[in-house]
Amino acid sequence: MPPPLRLLIDRASTPIGQIWVVCDEAGALRAVDWDEYEARMMRLLRLHYGEHGYALAPASDPFGRTTALQAYLRGDIRAIDDLPVATAGTDFQREVWRALRDIPAGATTSYSKLAERIGRPKAVRAVGMANGANPIGVVVPCHRVVGANASLTGYGGGLERKQWLLDHERRHAPPSLSQPQPD
Repeated sequence: MPPPLRLLIDRASTPIGQIWVVCDEAGALRAVDWDEYEARMMRLLRLHYGEHGYALAPASDPFGRTTALQAYLRGDIRAIDDLPVATAGTDFQREVWRALRDIPAGATTSYSKLAERIGRPKAVRAVGMANGANPIGVVVPCHRVVGANASLTGYGGGLERKQWLLDHERRHAPPSLSQPQPD
């Protein structure tokens, strides 16, 4: 049996609550979640890596990932753009998660447009499920997906936090970044 994946975990204060940051020893983010959802984060880690497939080790700002998230949440919207991520999940989920990173800060898209963007226009429900299973919130910006009528829909960190993130990005994103994407 291979040794468990060693993951580094940090926790930090932000303007909208405590955030957990988990990365591997190469510096790739594996999970980001809010303090009150720690149990969900741990469940997703077990789901993706197995009950004994990973080991968490406390770390202070591993690879500067925590600092980058804090900078983003203070207004430096570009601070998280190039952070490396490594996710388990299915090929389809990873495809959806990659597409989420292409949505510019301050912009939104719908589940159906996201499904179209990945070439699976009939997979709207599956896109929604993949969006909800995203283990790297904020950096893989599932908060930028809204209902077809532009209404706020579910967000693992809560709708108030989703609204805050969208408003924050719109305030701080350069105009060229937040223009609606052509669909």
